[in-house]
Amino acid sequence: MNLAQLERELIAAARANPPSERVPYAFEKRIMARLAAQPVVDDWALWARALWRAAAPCVAIMLLLGAWSFFAARCSASANDVSQALETTLLAAVDQDQPADSAE
Repeated sequence: MNLAQLERELIAAARANPPSERVPYAFEKRIMARLAAQPVVDDWALWARALWRAAAPCVAIMLLLGAWSFFAARCSASANDVSQALETTLLAAVDQDQPADSAE
């Protein structure tokens, strides 16, 4: 169906049935009372609820990864000590900048 033709038919149907001039008794007061009764959305409460729901899975993931890293380090006896390798790598640049026991 053509969109312009549909629009003309809807406008013709609306003109054929004009709205009533009669307004129900205290209509405005009922609408205003209903609007005032709507609860105000608290954005902070929505954030707090979402963060509390996310806390339990985050703690569970942290515990699983912590246990995995603890047992992986204990089970592999031949694994290199990562902290020593990191310290050696970081201090290598410092050792190169300082002159080795130069005699003056």
